[in-house]
Amino acid sequence: MRHEFHPEALEEYEDAARYYAGCQNGLELRFIACVESAFRQISNAPARWRPFEEDVRRCLVHVFPYAVLYSTESDYVLIIAIMHCSRKPGYWRHRIDQNR
Repeated sequence: MRHEFHPEALEEYEDAARYYAGCQNGLELRFIACVESAFRQISNAPARWRPFEEDVRRCLVHVFPYAVLYSTESDYVLIIAIMHCSRKPGYWRHRIDQNR
């Protein structure tokens, strides 16, 4: 199943990669690889992760303190947020209402 990004989710993904690029040479590539792995797993089996809140599911990113929040739409997976697990819980909730 294909995936699409909420515009704010894509922006926070890019921001996180830039942050890791400034931390250590090549670290952003490891971050991107881990997030892309999560995208592949989600696309292959979107129902694998249990609902996190309402119909939003959460897949934790390996190694990094991030989670991919997504919902399953009729023919694609909507990536709602690339959420840092220790910052501002619930900041992404308004994105659900924008897409309905």
